[in-house]
Amino acid sequence: MERKRGPAEAPNHGTPATPRPAASVVLLRRGGKHSQRALEVLLLKRTEKAAFMPGAWVFPGGSVDPADGEGPNGFRACARRELQEEAGIELPADEELVPFCRWVTPEIVSRRFDAWFFLALAPAHTPPEADGVETVDAHWFEPAAAIAAAAAGEIVLPFPTHTQLGWLTAPPTSDAALAAYRGRSTEPIQPQLVGEGDEARLVLPGLPDSILISELRDLD
Repeated sequence: MERKRGPAEAPNHGTPATPRPAASVVLLRRGGKHSQRALEVLLLKRTEKAAFMPGAWVFPGGSVDPADGEGPNGFRACARRELQEEAGIELPADEELVPFCRWVTPEIVSRRFDAWFFLALAPAHTPPEADGVETVDAHWFEPAAAIAAAAAGEIVLPFPTHTQLGWLTAPPTSDAALAAYRGRSTEPIQPQLVGEGDEARLVLPGLPDSILISELRDLD
């Protein structure tokens, strides 16, 4: 099934770039009194002035800094730091970060990342606040509602964000989502290029989701 995912990156026709390590937090909370589901996820809207994915709704995250460290602890430190910087939410030191998935940008894209996504439960009574620089809005979405809003053209979701929200439509609660992925092995996901010319597209191995290469936008 073909669905437009919104801004991606400019196609790369030279030597593949080395992916930069990055991390994001897929922050969950129990649904509010007006929610029909007991799971909501935090999305931030990137500023229209951003060089990377302008105007897109994304999970809080960014590139790993040297001060974050290396290896798994470095990715976790980066995820915590980015959540605090972009959304004003500081996770307790003992709050579990559950590995959700790992995305590697395909070689055809000019700006590449090796990004870990972690599930975490939001602290109670801690509303998110966009930083006003990289992000300009923050909102809690039911996963299915975010997907529907993207389909209606109300918001823009990047391909990885859209796909992960789809996975989160299955667990009935945030606790169930954490339990489902806790201890699960996390293999890298790297979309593959198939087809040629106007029919070329990026696909997820073994999954139906895809994006036409013609939908990639030059954000450099």
